[in-house]
Amino acid sequence: MTATAPVEDFAVELRTLAETAGAWPFEEARKIVERLKRKPKDEVLFETGYGPSGLPHIGTFGEVARTTMVRHAFHVLTEGKIPTRLLCFSDDMDGMRKIPENVPDPAALKPYLQMPLTKVPNPFGGGYESFGHHNNAMLRRFLDTFGFDYEFASATDYYFSGKLDAVLLKAAEKYEAIMDVMLPTLGEERQATYSPFLPISPVSGRVLYVPLKAVDAKAGTITFTDEDGVDKTLPVTGGHVKLQWKPDFGARWAALDVDFEMFGKDHQTNAPIYDRISEILGGIAPEHFVYELFLDENGQKISKSKGNGLTIDEWLTYASPESLALYMFQSPRSAKKLHFDVIPKAVDEYFSFLARYPTQDWKNRLGNPVWHIHSGNPPVEELPLSFGLMLKLASASNAEDKGVLWRFIERYAPGTSPETHPTVDQLAGYAVRYFIDRVKPHRSYRLPDEVEAQALARLDAALAEVDGDDRDAIQNAVLDVGRAEPRYQDHKRKSPSGGPGVTFAWFSALYELLLGEKEGPRFGGFVAAYGIPETRALIARALSGELANGAH
Repeated sequence: MTATAPVEDFAVELRTLAETAGAWPFEEARKIVERLKRKPKDEVLFETGYGPSGLPHIGTFGEVARTTMVRHAFHVLTEGKIPTRLLCFSDDMDGMRKIPENVPDPAALKPYLQMPLTKVPNPFGGGYESFGHHNNAMLRRFLDTFGFDYEFASATDYYFSGKLDAVLLKAAEKYEAIMDVMLPTLGEERQATYSPFLPISPVSGRVLYVPLKAVDAKAGTITFTDEDGVDKTLPVTGGHVKLQWKPDFGARWAALDVDFEMFGKDHQTNAPIYDRISEILGGIAPEHFVYELFLDENGQKISKSKGNGLTIDEWLTYASPESLALYMFQSPRSAKKLHFDVIPKAVDEYFSFLARYPTQDWKNRLGNPVWHIHSGNPPVEELPLSFGLMLKLASASNAEDKGVLWRFIERYAPGTSPETHPTVDQLAGYAVRYFIDRVKPHRSYRLPDEVEAQALARLDAALAEVDGDDRDAIQNAVLDVGRAEPRYQDHKRKSPSGGPGVTFAWFSALYELLLGEKEGPRFGGFVAAYGIPETRALIARALSGELANGAH
């Protein structure tokens, strides 16, 4: 594929490659292309759903990022000839069934249990009309910052404005058919009180989970006993009722004619229910993509109400949105832990993929995550040192600001400056914040044992003989010390001289003794950046017990 080819020819060639590309966004996009052959339409609607019962977490962002990747893959497969929209739909008319654990003054929200989230006062203060409005704004703020092309939709607005009236009237007409789908999925006790319609109490304003006394399809009304014991009849339209969440899923698909929606594995068993209800209400169920759930550091499912796992703002305190998008791209059908420790690796992997991109042919570019993250137009970035190395430099120097780091960066990569490499400057800021908040409080130095003390002393002497800051010479000196110590010899590998290789235990010991951490980047590169005199001073402090005794 040539850079001088006309745009039309380039689009055709790219589409041809995309038709067999193995990346999962293309696999999903091809399903939508096939769907259009069965059901032609002028515009394709992608949707994501959001339950604003708590502060948005990264999994919520993941749905929008991943759906955007599928949307872009679809554009390539159709050469941009079919318009698309991405609708981010907030179920903010749901009743607040429990008080989130991570809000100020939870007791103040107790009177508002079962009220629609857009009627619950905002516990966080500020100018937001309600808790639901606040949480919607939290989501939109990040999506806007990231630059997503999306439309935001509020269930409250849709119910009250009449946008869902037609499907609600259809649901009243098809009430028995919906009940026939739902009742077999429920226990005997729940069956006795279940209704797909949840009236909003005219007395209390709460979302009521009550049995219905009558459904009048012709009049478009339901009758139920309100909280005051009086029977009430309400229209199903105009925001007087909302649908239970499973029927609501299918009804929204039918009402909006959704073509693609992804959801977590916890929805997988309900997908046939959503599909069937959509069909009952005159729709065609969209293409699905089921992703695995995110887990916290203890292996527990991330929950908005519990506030475990990471928030969007927490990730962005320590790394760029692009690193987060990479984490979302990788292995979406595998369960992954989502906590602070994954951030540094995600940052370095992102820049590794970015560095490879310019040298790849187009077939491999379409499999490179950065192509999907940047909608086919990755930036050109030169990163002279890794984020992991910056973190170790911050730790070794106890950096309180990125100016300290820049002294090491300039030594490691002469000619690099905040002005010439603004991305490096940004990463230096992230590294200092991550060190102060996430590394420094958890560092654990230990005293060297006799073997380690002797090895450190030999390393000090070896570094004293290295001329300049040659990374390879430093790394070889470190390796030679390790090879000479039986504890660290790897007899399954050969050194250049034919002797045994060196195990990772040597490097692990160095990071534990000198930095109070379990692992790190290539040690020779660290020494080259930190400086031989500075590293020797660190060794002296480790040997004297100063580091292990807390004077750090």
